[in-house]
Amino acid sequence: MIGGAARRYTCEMQDRNLALEVVRITEAAALASARLMGRGDRKLADHVAVEAMRVAFDAMDIRGTVVIGEGERDEAPMLFIGERVGAGWRAGASDSPKVDIAVDPLEGTNLCATGAPDAISVIAIADDGQFLNAPDTYMQKIAVGPEARHVIDLRESATWNLERIAKAKGKKIQDCTAVILDRDRHSELIGEVRQAGARIRLIGDGDVSGAVMTANPDSGIDVLFGTGGAPEGVIAAAALKCVGGELQGRLRFRSDDERARAVRMGVKGEDTIYSTDELARGDVMFAATGVTKGYLLDGVRFFGDSAKTESIVMRSKTGTVRVINATHHFNTKPKYSWATGLEP
Repeated sequence: MIGGAARRYTCEMQDRNLALEVVRITEAAALASARLMGRGDRKLADHVAVEAMRVAFDAMDIRGTVVIGEGERDEAPMLFIGERVGAGWRAGASDSPKVDIAVDPLEGTNLCATGAPDAISVIAIADDGQFLNAPDTYMQKIAVGPEARHVIDLRESATWNLERIAKAKGKKIQDCTAVILDRDRHSELIGEVRQAGARIRLIGDGDVSGAVMTANPDSGIDVLFGTGGAPEGVIAAAALKCVGGELQGRLRFRSDDERARAVRMGVKGEDTIYSTDELARGDVMFAATGVTKGYLLDGVRFFGDSAKTESIVMRSKTGTVRVINATHHFNTKPKYSWATGLEP
């Protein structure tokens, strides 16, 4: 009995340590890409974020496999699907945790390049085989925080969902705010939400951030509607699972090639609606660090040879949410000055 209790304690401590370690990954990517805020080069900002993450992964005692990487549609550098990361692979350590990783080193490349709000670096981690192996295609989504969990239905209209969300939260539709990607494909959706009387916050990019904001009362966001990236849907589902929120998603293919690739990846039928638990099964961890100042997190602030970051770390197992404000001293962390891709 004592031995079993000791093993459970060791596993729990290892789990907690891993949850706190993952934020180092997002901090590194955020510090790197924030150097390029407003400089108009989205590809370079993404590139340095990816390389900074790779360096940070090398210091983690895990055997990680990237199952959700960067989207091919951006023609961006990737932490590619199937890539192995973590010190555990090199050491051949069988006791290093074997985990699946869903990652977006810089969610909102355009936001960073233009200095707009809400660019973040995000990562989600689950046990081996627990994330939906989502293809690089689109996903229609609806996301809400804990108060509106179990009252939404992606098959129904935006108006129907707004009525249910408002009732669950004890407010009028006019007092609800929806976050929607500002895209031509959403013109009818935006018109319907306006007709229903709800307020709208249109965002240029970053629907992971938008989804997570639904679970933060201080954000003023009640629901995310619309179609964005499928990989981002898996990451957002992991985050909402940690805090008791809900995301429903349905894949929206743009070509026969995407359909064929999805079949090879084992994806279900095209009209399947995935629940939060189907997108991110088991115990998951989520971490995000702000790159530019936003509704969810503060952005990176530089002070000569140091910088400050704000991050959020969540675990579904305990429901713990930590906001971490950190100061980074570049003269004592030589890897960080390299990771920026620029002279410090």
